[in-house]
Amino acid sequence: MNSEQLNRFLYDSKLRAYALMRRTTYVLTILSVGLLVYAHGVVKDPVTLSYLYYTIDGILAIFVLIYLLRILYTFERVKFLRRTWFEGTLMAIIFVNQVCTYLLDFPIVYNIFGSIGIPLSVEIYRALVSLYMLMLLVIELLETKVHLKALQIKPAVTFLLSFIALIAIGTALFMLPKMSVVPGGMRFIDALFMATSASCITGLAVIDPGTYLSFSGQVVLLVLVQLGGLGVMTFATFFAMLMRAGIGIRHHVAMYEIMESESLSFTRGLLRKLIIMTLFIEAVGTVIIFMTWSRDAVFTDLGTKIFYSIFHAVSGFCNAGFSLYPEGLYTDVLRDAYILHLTIAVLVIFGGIGFPVMIDLFSPSALRARLHAPWRNWKMLTRVTVYTSAALLAFGTVTFFALEFFNTLTGLNFTETLVTSFFQSVTTRSAGFHTVDMSAVSVPALLIMMILMFIGASPGSMGGGIKTTTFTVIILTVWATIRGQKNIEISRRTIPPAVSYKAFAVFTFAVVFNVFFLIILSISDPQFDILRLAFEQVSAFATVGLSTGITAGMSDVGKGVLILSMYIGRVGTLTLALAISTRAYTTAYKYPSTHLAIG
Repeated sequence: MNSEQLNRFLYDSKLRAYALMRRTTYVLTILSVGLLVYAHGVVKDPVTLSYLYYTIDGILAIFVLIYLLRILYTFERVKFLRRTWFEGTLMAIIFVNQVCTYLLDFPIVYNIFGSIGIPLSVEIYRALVSLYMLMLLVIELLETKVHLKALQIKPAVTFLLSFIALIAIGTALFMLPKMSVVPGGMRFIDALFMATSASCITGLAVIDPGTYLSFSGQVVLLVLVQLGGLGVMTFATFFAMLMRAGIGIRHHVAMYEIMESESLSFTRGLLRKLIIMTLFIEAVGTVIIFMTWSRDAVFTDLGTKIFYSIFHAVSGFCNAGFSLYPEGLYTDVLRDAYILHLTIAVLVIFGGIGFPVMIDLFSPSALRARLHAPWRNWKMLTRVTVYTSAALLAFGTVTFFALEFFNTLTGLNFTETLVTSFFQSVTTRSAGFHTVDMSAVSVPALLIMMILMFIGASPGSMGGGIKTTTFTVIILTVWATIRGQKNIEISRRTIPPAVSYKAFAVFTFAVVFNVFFLIILSISDPQFDILRLAFEQVSAFATVGLSTGITAGMSDVGKGVLILSMYIGRVGTLTLALAISTRAYTTAYKYPSTHLAIG
């Protein structure tokens, strides 16, 4: 068969071949992910496990074959390889590993990583490839025209449903027998609580992740934190852009509305910078944490130390607050590791100020622009976020230092007291790590911490709460009302009334939800005093994760209330309201004015 006949054959069979390859990819992706879950979550027999791994390796080999066929059926092969460079690199790794393992009897992935103390590299490699193919499958389904025509839902609803799906998957995985080290596995309510806490990057826990969860369970927890921190749709959109030529206008509009970007084109650029910046900051944080572990923190091998470093870096930057130590950073071996504490505090700050602000402050283009024009000011969002966050950090540090100096900070020198106070001020607003005994914190300090938790982090960040900008707008509105000003002004700019209405709407929803849920908690868990219940409730709603130690002892009803609080706090009260609201028919009219007595 000459080249002309081959091209004609490829052209004639292209549609059938692509349809067959797509169906095969769908089936094998679902099968490989199912086998991985079955192997890591259920099966304990070594012989059965080996057969399962052989099957998964066979599926990976078919993925390589399908990719080669796609290259064959593509007429502009160079452009195809450039467009799918990420997928091609992954397929090349699979091919090399399969040839070395089954033909040369030299498992290259296992030997390279096993020699440096990372024996679980093969399992991680299989899991990553299968998750990658699963993401491909999800994106293919999202981009199907039939799907887009049949599923005409608002972006806010899509955002809400993505977290529900992530929580449901996490719950099912946590309930598998091999995800925990205790016989019988995790109860449904506890699995749902942990999945919600991780997906909503809260950090409240009803079990100790370091001792209760197996390594597989800890990996699931880490993945849920990472996906929950950036958002499922963010990852899906990024991978769609990475694996394809682009994404559709509908997906652009959805991300534009969810991320509140400046423009559709800015949304695309922001997503790419967002993922790259996240991975870079987490990688740097991992390296620093790896080098600053306390000497008393003993690890079984290098792989465990690396995993612990990655886990705490991701947990810190995503403002989750999860730790693999029984008492978090207050554990004896970490209590005096102040460089580690400051590293995690910096990660928390970066994760809490929001990606638009970080890009305005640290992106190469922004730095170059300010270098050429030093007189240029930051964007308004950046100024409000930075100044408000700095003021709240200073306020939290000073008040905690003053209120706890003769209580939980007793026995520390001035520098240690200052670092601890600063760390608690940082983590109180979004993260949930703690380096003091939270059960011994005084009542005034708890009240101040509740206020800081309620305010929370900044828009577009990993943190929760009503957000710093909402707090600023409310303060400015109140101040303008007291002074009798008609307009709300900031830095020679006027804040539109609609922004003020939105801020008070968010504040009102947050107060109503917290008061309502606190009433339910006082009924379901009367064994705890109202202050501790209020602290727990605000911590859940603001997705902070701090606790006075009552989380595991709460009733199932109380855990259910906290689950709902974490979900509402993560997706945002305003997003939830917009998703369930109906659109007004018209506002092109105005009723006569009236007067009501206020105050």
